[in-house]
Formats: sequence, structure tokens, C-alpha cells
Amino acid sequence: VLGLTAPDFVSFQKGDWPVSGEKIPDLVALTMGFSVQEDLSWPGLQAGPLFQRPRANVLVVVRGVDGLTLPQSVASYPLENPVPFTLDSVAETVHSLFAEDTPVVLQLAPSEERLYMLGKANAVFEDLPVTLQQIRARLSQDGSVLTSLPLNSLSRNAEADLLFLSEVQVLHDITALLQRHRHLAKDHSPDLYSLELSGLEELSRVYGQDSPQYRDATAILASVLKKFGEDVYSLYGNNAVVEVVTVKTFEAPLTRKSRSILESKQISNPGSPYNLAYKYNFHYAVVFNIVLWLMIALALAVIAIAYNLWNMDPGYDSIIYRMTNQKIRLE
Repeated sequence: VLGLTAPDFVSFQKGDWPVSGEKIPDLVALTMGFSVQEDLSWPGLQAGPLFQRPRANVLVVVRGVDGLTLPQSVASYPLENPVPFTLDSVAETVHSLFAEDTPVVLQLAPSEERLYMLGKANAVFEDLPVTLQQIRARLSQDGSVLTSLPLNSLSRNAEADLLFLSEVQVLHDITALLQRHRHLAKDHSPDLYSLELSGLEELSRVYGQDSPQYRDATAILASVLKKFGEDVYSLYGNNAVVEVVTVKTFEAPLTRKSRSILESKQISNPGSPYNLAYKYNFHYAVVFNIVLWLMIALALAVIAIAYNLWNMDPGYDSIIYRMTNQKIRLE
């Protein structure tokens, strides 16, 4: 786990403290100034100022490699228990706290054609190539990374090589779109980006780790990630956290529902122009039980009151109709 860039008030401590895979979402939430359900007893992150938070957090997961040599990184920690994880909980927190500001939430895995967007991301990244067919078509257009990268042993025709180059192209296009929409970095809502790259894993499976294709791709990716982190850090006014998680392979497969960019154009919430999901938080179960049992108690109370009113004798049980009794006692 590499802390590539971070502002001064997000303090990563130097050390070899291992990070568990399932705790990475909590680590991302803490770097953004959010609270977590369980305390993270990990000394690598020092508590920062209460009223300062990064404007963005970018998490890049690189599959197929144990580690990357990224000079000038803030800190590096070993990864233990490499189980699959998502930032869905962090995305829900960002959306629930800053729903009116429509922050950017982008989760993308090009190899699986998995895309999830919320807030302003729907408008900004609408033209971002997502499917492998779209990305490969993008490689042949102007501004392609093929014209600037030293491919060396990598081929433009091999499937595994194209998958890796497609992921590099996506990183390039994300920074290009952010430079075109610089206003995103000036609002008050934090943005969240989660990218999963598996091109190296495919190259390792096809060619092997000792192959020149794998070595060249590793060097290219390290250079691209370094520039990607610097560009994002600069675009957000030196107020963004960029983390890189490298994992050889996950211990268990992750099953998750996803949607494509075509589906994101369908407005699931008619009251919102940004295709926002309906609001939901962790107190839903508590509120539901309170409302449910309160309604049951009120219904029983109404039934009991109606029964007693129906069987009431106005002459004896009510002061209002006391005068209807013919035997009035005079004192």
C-alpha cells in the first residue's frame, strides 16, 4: 500500500505496519475526515485537524504485482489478508453528507467493464471510454498514449498488451477530463475515485513474470501512476490524497452488481437531474423499527379506545351525559 501524494494535514507515518485488505475502506474514510463504525487500531495514520479535509481521494488498485517502485511516495506499507474490497461505504458517506453539492464519485474497473458514477461524475465522465471496445477505439484516435509511450516489447495487436494499454489510456483520459473541468476541484464537497487495474495480472498470466513484456509494462505503469498522482494532486490545489494498492492476487472472488455507462443515463431518481441514488444511511433499520412498532402501538390504542367508547354507558360513565339519568340525587 503506497501513499503516493497527500496534503500536509494528512500525516502518514513511516513504518512497516501491515494493512489488512478489509480495512482499506476505513483507511480511505479516515483520510477524508469521516468517522468509521469500528476504531482502526493502526499507527500508520496520524489524526489530523478537525476542520480540514482533502478535496479528493484517489485509490488505484493494481493487480498482478507485489509492489511498484514509485519514488517520492509519502509512505509504503505491506498488505496482509488481500481480500477484495470496495469503497461503496465511503461513497455512500460522501453522497449522504454532501448530496446537495453533488460530489464526484467514480468507481471504475476497465477490464471488467465495471462503472459506477454519482453526482457530477455523470456529466464530467459521460464521454469516458469504459468498455474494452470503446477504449481500443480510443487508442487509435488523437491523443492516444501509443504515440508517447515507449512500448518496447509490448505489441499493439496482442489482446493482453491491449488490455494493459487500455488501462493506461483510461488514466490519461481521466486527468484530461479533470483539466477540462477544473471547477470540480474548487467546490466544497470531497470527490472520490476508485480505479482497479488488472492489465499486469493478464500479462503475467500470458507471458510470465520473467518476460520482457511484463517488465516493460511494470516500468511503464510505475511512470504513468507517478505522473497521474502528480497531475491529480496539482489539479486539486495540492489538496488530494492518492493511494496505490498493489496485490498479486485476491484470495477470494468479489461478486458485485455493476452498471454500464449506458445505464447511467437512465434517471433512477426522477427528482434529481444528476441520476443520484435514493438516500439511504445506516440508521434505516433503526428508524424502520421505531416507525413500525409505533404504528402498531397506536393502532392497538385506537382499537381499545373505540371498543370502550362503544360499550360505554353515557348515564354512568360520562360527566357530559350525567344529566340524562332520571334519578338525580339532591344534596
